[in-house]
Amino acid sequence: MHETLVKIQETGIVPVVVLEDAKDAEPLAKALCEGGLPCAEVTFRTAAAEESIRIMVQKFPEMLVGAGTVLTTEQVDRAVAAGAKFIVSPGLNPRIVKYCVEKGILIVPGCSNPSDVEQALENGLDVVKFFPAEQAGGLAMIKAMAAPYVGVKFMPTGGINAQNVKEYLAYDRILACGGSWMVKGDLVKAGDFAKITELAKEAAEIVRVCRG
Repeated sequence: MHETLVKIQETGIVPVVVLEDAKDAEPLAKALCEGGLPCAEVTFRTAAAEESIRIMVQKFPEMLVGAGTVLTTEQVDRAVAAGAKFIVSPGLNPRIVKYCVEKGILIVPGCSNPSDVEQALENGLDVVKFFPAEQAGGLAMIKAMAAPYVGVKFMPTGGINAQNVKEYLAYDRILACGGSWMVKGDLVKAGDFAKITELAKEAAEIVRVCRG
């Protein structure tokens, strides 16, 4: 398995971060690291994403930072140039997947059905994002899809929270779960990074209990 995927698996929960202002990147990264979740998927939904990734990577080199909601090859280039170690997309765009694979960039594309998984396999991938997880059938759907694709692992994201993450993590075909409950926008806007650290600690403890 790719070295970065091993680190993601060890972390267990990937905080999915939306930052409106790059000034929040450093304190947020600090809060996550202090909370025991030294990982972030910074989504390209905002203009601050690229600079936020750059700041996190520079200030916290021990942190695993990736780019999420990547929809174009241009965003791939910008994210990687900023220091992103992995790319996550909401769906499986064959052109973007091929682009990343050819350049040796780790990509975890969104899949919600067997056809998506087969496209991922066709491109040599064995880890996919399952999105939107709860809305697309949750753990039952993942288990049903995992059966014929024995070598595939899943990273469910969407509707996952502190209450239901345990059941996902208990299944051995789950690489990690993506979630935003510990990095909610209102906490970031309020500058309540102490609360983010607290929620990150709780999430890290859930991983420890589930996976030992």
